Amino acid sequence: MHVEKQKLGLYIHIPFCLKKCNYCDFLSFSGCDFKEQTRYIKAVEEELKAYNLKESDYQVDTIFIGGGTPSLLSEDLTEMLLKCVYHYLFIDENAEISIECNPKTLTDNKLNLYHRLGINRLSIGCQSLDDSILKFMGRVHNRNDFFETFQKARSYGFNNINVDLIFGVPGQTSQKFHQDVEEILALQPEHLSFYSLQIEEGTPFYEKYKRGEFNQVPDEEDRRMYHETIEQLDKNGYIHYEISNAAKRGYKCRHNLKYWSMADYLGVGLGAHSYIQGVRFNNTKNMQDYLSGNYVEASHKNTRKDSLADYLFTGLRKIEGIDLSEFEKKFGQPIESLYGEMIHTFQEKGLLELSKTHLRFTKNGLDLSNTVLRELI
Repeated sequence: MHVEKQKLGLYIHIPFCLKKCNYCDFLSFSGCDFKEQTRYIKAVEEELKAYNLKESDYQVDTIFIGGGTPSLLSEDLTEMLLKCVYHYLFIDENAEISIECNPKTLTDNKLNLYHRLGINRLSIGCQSLDDSILKFMGRVHNRNDFFETFQKARSYGFNNINVDLIFGVPGQTSQKFHQDVEEILALQPEHLSFYSLQIEEGTPFYEKYKRGEFNQVPDEEDRRMYHETIEQLDKNGYIHYEISNAAKRGYKCRHNLKYWSMADYLGVGLGAHSYIQGVRFNNTKNMQDYLSGNYVEASHKNTRKDSLADYLFTGLRKIEGIDLSEFEKKFGQPIESLYGEMIHTFQEKGLLELSKTHLRFTKNGLDLSNTVLRELI
């Protein structure tokens, strides 16, 4: 009897980068040499081996190699990594396989290798097309590096490319950002991610902010950039499908949709998070522990309350919102019987809308999504 394999997403964390950006609070660091990187990739291989999923009921249908800057890895290490992924896991032949790239680190040889290894989606960290803003953010590339990288990726046959942009950066106006988006859209990427600059503790920007040296973009200007971007994308045939993401038809990021739909995914590497069959677990952030084989730091079996909170938090990030019949099927009762009063309050405030099939944020609700979610959860 043929048993249908369960779908599984795989996230692989590569913590290395050329230089830490001024706004970045991700688990990443610069200055690691080839020897240290090799030790790390071997540890990732050992972790995959320990899960022993090749003979399980799981079939990996999305892989996301994130960081840090995964494109910093040499061709040898990238090949070593992908070979062990294929060796220890059952990979769907139509899997979406993404890698995050910095324009300064992508060479012809790497692009050629990615294509050969089955990587079929690139996520390029552009962030801005203004060289002074890139310098201010501590990026190691300039606008020309980005354009060259994008064209080069196309010439190697990559037809699923995401471009990352950051808005709300001091010195940036909505007009400037609008111009950036226009130039990016002229390249016709399949996907665009656009994030408002956040000041995170432990970053150089946070230190500047504490000293009163950080001229934050006013909220109304930040929101104008956001909504104008959505309009621009809409006019150009992109579907705004998640708070910070838009794609051409057929090119939504299948891997990230797993996070927003509470589907199963396994995270390997330093500090990676996983969610499998209602259990959340996360890896250690200590490199020595990780290299010694002490991978998982903590795990937590979701209670019904946790799952409800997770479902609301992730589901409402999607622009279409939460499917009411799916919610009822999953939790055994209608969403209104659990949250009716609060939903009604937010409806009256013009922040949520409830149709016959979905609960979703309104345009104003998107701007206050964190506040609404905090109260709901």
